[in-house]
Amino acid sequence: MPRRFVTLDVFTDTRFTGNPLAVVLEPEGLDTNAMQTIAREFNLSETVFVFPPASSGSRARLRIFTPARELPFAGHPTVGTAVLLGLLDGGGTRAFTLEEGIGSVPCRAESSGSGRGRASFDIPRLPAKEADLPDVAAMAAALGLSAVDVGLEGFPAARWSAGNPFSFVPIRGLDAMARCSIDRQRFDEAFGGGRAAAFCFCVETRHAGHAFHARMFAPAFGVLEDPATGSAVAAFAGYLAARGGYADGDHVVRIEQGYEMGRPSLLDLTLRLKAGVLTGASIAGDAVVVLDGTIDG
Repeated sequence: MPRRFVTLDVFTDTRFTGNPLAVVLEPEGLDTNAMQTIAREFNLSETVFVFPPASSGSRARLRIFTPARELPFAGHPTVGTAVLLGLLDGGGTRAFTLEEGIGSVPCRAESSGSGRGRASFDIPRLPAKEADLPDVAAMAAALGLSAVDVGLEGFPAARWSAGNPFSFVPIRGLDAMARCSIDRQRFDEAFGGGRAAAFCFCVETRHAGHAFHARMFAPAFGVLEDPATGSAVAAFAGYLAARGGYADGDHVVRIEQGYEMGRPSLLDLTLRLKAGVLTGASIAGDAVVVLDGTIDG
């Protein structure tokens, strides 16, 4: 049967940049295998299926798929779907909860014109550190770099998760970032096999006012490289707070990603600290509708 879908470019206000997202609005009757097949057909980093909520207090229940597997939580699907639902509900400023595999995700959406808007969400789980990553040579080889390209003072390599695990790898600068080219076998060995996902970052940026430049690789998820990764940035909140470089209060950290792919994206991470401890975080970004159609499934 024909099912309505919409695609959006997320973490951007300009079509054909940012991170593309497919949102299937009429998924009733699809089983998990069928949804995975449709996600593989779209072949975007994520495809969302929007179901009626389990709770009367929520706007919708989401299931999120990469081309290779289902995820309990993801950032650009949350932002893009929140913008789309806000538009479908009549625009303006709206607050609602989306149900995801990780739990309830509070969202705020505001339309900014026809097919455009901005959304933010509170991260549903505080980040937790999973491991230190001391083998610089192995990480460098996995990324097609030399050991001298990996490492920044005050930024140790470590794995953190706020629902999905990511290995945070500090890179010397933009030149080294541009030379990243993953070796799949070495990548899996260095970053954890089937859970391997590396968020590479540096403090040199393309634009003034941005705090970090980033690239994210996750071949095990069917995503060789992702233009903008909200769930990685959610985990990055814990990594940044643990460094102790932020005073109590709220701090907005702007992260640019996707430039090497020709898909420039901008993610706004807000850290909330009290007594030196991260108490919460939110992620915000723009999104713009690109396509509105149907798919048989």
